[in-house]
Amino acid sequence: MERHGNKRTKTIFDFFKSSGEASKVDNLSPSVVEASSREETRPLESPTREVYVDYNSLERDPGLRTPIRQYSPHRNSVQSVENLSNVTRHIDMVINAQTSEDVRKNRLRLKVTSEVVRWLSLQGCVVRGHREGSTSENRGNLIEMLKLMGRLNVNIEDVILDNAPGNAKYTSPNIQKEILHIMANMVRKKIREEIGDKKFCLLVDEAKDAGGKEEMAIVLRFVDGQGSIKERFSILSKSKTSSVSTLKKSVCNSLAQYNLFIDDLRGQGYDGASNMRGAWNGLQALFLKDCPYAYYVHCFAHRLQLALVAASKKEPSIWLLFSKLSSIVNLIGSSPKRLTELQAFQAVEIARKVASGERETGKGANQIGSLQRAGETRWSSHFDSICSVIDMYWATMQVLKKMVSDGSTDDIRGEAKGVLMMMKTFDFVFMLHVMHRIMGITDMLCRNLQEKTLDILNAIDSIATTKVLLLKLRNESFDHLLMCVNSICIEYEIETPDMNAWYNEGTGRSCQQKSLVTVEHHYHFDMFNSVIDYQLEELNYRFNDDALEILKLSCALQPNDQFKLFDVDQICILARKFYPADFSDQEMHHLRCQLEHYEVDVLHHKCFHNLSSTSELLQILIRTNKSHHYNLVERLIRLILTLPRIHGINRASEHFQLLSVLRPIYEIEWKKNS
Repeated sequence: MERHGNKRTKTIFDFFKSSGEASKVDNLSPSVVEASSREETRPLESPTREVYVDYNSLERDPGLRTPIRQYSPHRNSVQSVENLSNVTRHIDMVINAQTSEDVRKNRLRLKVTSEVVRWLSLQGCVVRGHREGSTSENRGNLIEMLKLMGRLNVNIEDVILDNAPGNAKYTSPNIQKEILHIMANMVRKKIREEIGDKKFCLLVDEAKDAGGKEEMAIVLRFVDGQGSIKERFSILSKSKTSSVSTLKKSVCNSLAQYNLFIDDLRGQGYDGASNMRGAWNGLQALFLKDCPYAYYVHCFAHRLQLALVAASKKEPSIWLLFSKLSSIVNLIGSSPKRLTELQAFQAVEIARKVASGERETGKGANQIGSLQRAGETRWSSHFDSICSVIDMYWATMQVLKKMVSDGSTDDIRGEAKGVLMMMKTFDFVFMLHVMHRIMGITDMLCRNLQEKTLDILNAIDSIATTKVLLLKLRNESFDHLLMCVNSICIEYEIETPDMNAWYNEGTGRSCQQKSLVTVEHHYHFDMFNSVIDYQLEELNYRFNDDALEILKLSCALQPNDQFKLFDVDQICILARKFYPADFSDQEMHHLRCQLEHYEVDVLHHKCFHNLSSTSELLQILIRTNKSHHYNLVERLIRLILTLPRIHGINRASEHFQLLSVLRPIYEIEWKKNS
């Protein structure tokens, strides 16, 4: 042991000597290993050889540090030369080899997850599960699909789920939403490329989701380069309120994100709510102020439905009738046993009427059915509901009587008795047959307006015909209707009021009588005429706008029946009056010249025979390169096709069927906006 000032240094030899192990040290070829106190360490001299020490056999002195293994400079130099000559052991090669393998696995793992998410979104399936833990039997669609793909491919199984590193599994909710968000942006970018510099139409619909929050879907309608009409569901945004200014701001912001400008807007299609279609402060009116050529066209079938709904709200007797019909259908249709009893009573009634000659026999006649439920978005279903109640009136009352006597609970017996008493009133029978007559006239128009091959002129003619028939029903059919209702009341022993007596309003007290009128006057003018007047008023209000004139003029371009409606003057009026921003004065002169050549050339060309739609006409023009010669005609046809269609199913149901499919894609948007 040597002293250096107040410090001391102990060699490995001294340590073994003090431990009685000096003989073992003599057999070693040790180098100097530094062992110092806690204050300072001094290396030993001549570190020329390695020293291998069994540290477990050492009795460490608390004052000494752990021995350190050292190598000689020669050995280090030899090892460096060997590593330098071995290229595969270079640090950059080792790192690159490890990195490329990790990149391959990460890419495969991410690709598999992206494909699964894309497939689930396309099929409208939920991505995540209720319990996704390792102990769950069903961990959700995403993880279960990944497990399936892993069982089919060993390479995939080696890199996903439990075989993936903890920080790169790519199955977390945030990763799923990010993948969906990227896909949604790719779709929007593709839609924007399809539109290009073309004019487009804006279709907007809004509704509340299951959480009670307002959602707005934006669909873009345009004509692509091949002449095909495209309707692309592009944007889904969340509306905090349904005010017009908020809706407009939200739509404009959504369009601005993809460089779509209001100046290129050439059509609007919304529902019939006042905040959407209002002539002064509605959404369509605000857009018309910014772009006066963005014409609003509302679905004709939806217009008719809104007209009938509005009429029912104005007349309380209609609202009460459909409320009672709903109670009847719900009470009987909620039980399979009652439906079976209803059909059994109906079979008895049909047999009785066939035997008495009241019903005719034949193929498809006298079918046994059930009560029809009225739908909220299909007004023609209300007519089916009325017809079913009229056909099964006796059978329905028999089922209700049986429920009153044999009902399982007091609630069922009481409800059945109330509905039965209501059905056996003159007011119910009278209004049931009044609406049967009115809706029999409007039902044909409802069904015609929902046909996909609707002719615009025929649709307008059907509207005019419906108005004429309703007016005729109002002026001529009350006496016949009253006679029919009286005969039904006699058949089913329903009390009929004296038509010449004074009509008592409310409880019959004199203080409640607003005017002295007879019972016949009340049913004739206050109910029958009033209902029809409301219907006519709504039809005139809903089907009287500038869009009808555009549609009439555009019929001159239709190729149906060998272009029988083609009219150069009508087409020029259409371009000059409704699209002055798209045709200059000089182009208007050229348009007439092109139409004159078009009439001689296209109308008699064999390629343009037997066309059924304007879209087909445009596609053939592009295919035969005649669109270059008649470029102004092609431009006008594109503008007409950009307008929303006037027939088909309700836009709300169509949009939210799309929402149910594409909801996962836009889930990240909802979270971001909320």
